[in-house]
Amino acid sequence: MKRYLLLAFLVIHSAAFAQVKLARLFSDHVVLQRQKPIPVWGWANAGEKVKVTLAGQTQNTKAGADGKWMVKFSPLEAGGPHTMAVTAKSGTAAVSDILIGEVWLCSGQSNMEWPVRNANHFEKEKANAEFPQIRHFKVAHEVTLTPEKDLKSGDWKLASAETVGDFTAIGFFFAREIYQKLNVPIGILHSSWGGSQIEGWISKEGMLGNEELKSYAENLPKTWEEADVLMDKKLRMQLFKNADYIPGEQDEKLYTSGTADFKNWQSTGDPVGQWDWKGLMGYRGEGFMAKTISVSDDIASKLTTLSLAENDNNVDVYVNGKLVNSSAVKGSRKISIPANTWKAGENQLVLKVGKMIGTAWFGPGLMGSSSDLYLEAGQQKISLATDWKLMPSFAGKHEYAHLMNNVGTTIYNAMIVQLIPFSVRGSLWYQGEANAGRSYQYRKTFPLMINDWRRLWNDEFSFYWVQLSSFGKELNSNQGSVWAELREAQDMTLSLPKTGMAVTTDVGNPKDIHPTNKQDVAHRLAVNALKFDYGQDISYSSPRFEKLNIENDKAVISVKYLDGDIVVKNKYGYIEGFEIAGEDKVFHYAQAVYQDKKLVVSSAKVKNPVAVRYNWSDATEEGQIFNAAGLPLAPFRTDTWPGITVNNKFQ
Repeated sequence: MKRYLLLAFLVIHSAAFAQVKLARLFSDHVVLQRQKPIPVWGWANAGEKVKVTLAGQTQNTKAGADGKWMVKFSPLEAGGPHTMAVTAKSGTAAVSDILIGEVWLCSGQSNMEWPVRNANHFEKEKANAEFPQIRHFKVAHEVTLTPEKDLKSGDWKLASAETVGDFTAIGFFFAREIYQKLNVPIGILHSSWGGSQIEGWISKEGMLGNEELKSYAENLPKTWEEADVLMDKKLRMQLFKNADYIPGEQDEKLYTSGTADFKNWQSTGDPVGQWDWKGLMGYRGEGFMAKTISVSDDIASKLTTLSLAENDNNVDVYVNGKLVNSSAVKGSRKISIPANTWKAGENQLVLKVGKMIGTAWFGPGLMGSSSDLYLEAGQQKISLATDWKLMPSFAGKHEYAHLMNNVGTTIYNAMIVQLIPFSVRGSLWYQGEANAGRSYQYRKTFPLMINDWRRLWNDEFSFYWVQLSSFGKELNSNQGSVWAELREAQDMTLSLPKTGMAVTTDVGNPKDIHPTNKQDVAHRLAVNALKFDYGQDISYSSPRFEKLNIENDKAVISVKYLDGDIVVKNKYGYIEGFEIAGEDKVFHYAQAVYQDKKLVVSSAKVKNPVAVRYNWSDATEEGQIFNAAGLPLAPFRTDTWPGITVNNKFQ
């Protein structure tokens, strides 16, 4: 009995008397911001006295009722290594190899997360990575419904050939350029998450102070069960335009009837990959995949082989309402289909799929290669790699993974609040792809996030971002472009103080949302920092639209930040990428010439021009205008006509 009482006492004692500790950011090899006050914090027992020493300074404080303590050291100049010691009645903590230098917070989605190992010329970059005074801290992916007090994992890594492959590519290339120019230690504090929307990075308090998001913040779910209910309603609204409509088992039997109507289903091109990236974020349960296949008389009358990419759960395969196969197979499937199962003309192929078993994180759908999707009859082969439709099984048991876009504020709660108020020089941001469908709202949400972070840090630190690159289709202004509208929102945010933008439309890849040339992107961010934070007299800005004058049938465009003359870098040597419109708001491709430091734009089809647009497209391969410093002209439009995302709001 005494033994059990002693164990109980020890458990209670250890819970009430925790040993003093530092926040995880303050670990060996940390870089602390020079020339600014240095906040340091951690936890001890409630009311416990705590002493902290750093670089000859000593600070004393007392832990609050929640056990948290904080001190603030006077600014230090670049140097080190230093040590930090924390002492209290409950114990001691220490940090070694501390450097004082420049700290930059790198955040955003996948293009910021993109590692050095996947950037251009990795072997060459790895050979130029021995910079022990450049250090990288990666914040692990996590979402929480309420703010967490500290990070659960993470440490500071010194840049070397062995470690640099895992660093954020943009962050490392930026840090290397700054280090080589300043010769001071650089800390890269990296908190990003591929595919994340900006609303996940904003605090609840920030949302409550903004009319666009106030209502959303007032109704945030308190549990993940509540969050699942909201996600389900949101997905049903997306698919059926009615959040209250819930398909039942009888409704879903129609999906495999052979006469299904797929108009409400989620469209996707290549069906291979997680449903998370095909418009069905977080859904975990059974679902249906459908494709309409045109078959000739010749093939319909033959024995065929249907090849499908992998789903290692049970998959039911229906052709025109007939179940032709039901099995669980590892790897791609090869299904023998009897002659005359297909009919001449259009056929409905429907798969009922479950969640992956071996890779449960994947959810429903197919993985592997789209080349595994085909219908074969002898020497004839029909590719099935495009134009599929997806539909969750709302009638079946399902849930939602706790991902970055389930609920707003949840990334901030788990990946930003724990960094506040760690002193930084500024922030680098590469995000926007996930918000392109709500580009007009980004005009408000992007400045909101910047101001929110500055308020929380109590520091108007520098904030530089990457404007969206070139990706997708080469559209025109009559079709509209969500990416062009997002770029415009990013450009407009330059109205905030201490901001800068790297224009990257020339170094993208229209066929890949992740362009691998991160070196030029990082350089264009670095010149902003070198100019404004470190006082170097260099060209820092891309050329930007300044003014429009109409002279008879010509539109004359004035451009600022030329730093000399315009340079045209296309194979023809003349200027492309312009469109022009009259009062009818119909745009026509235009000719442009460079005269007297101005761009003169015209079209024989527009006698009385009123508006000009440049690079107004998702993909921007035509426009290749640069200033003398090699920075590309930023996309622009001179009109303010409503765009195609004006009514789209975050929900």
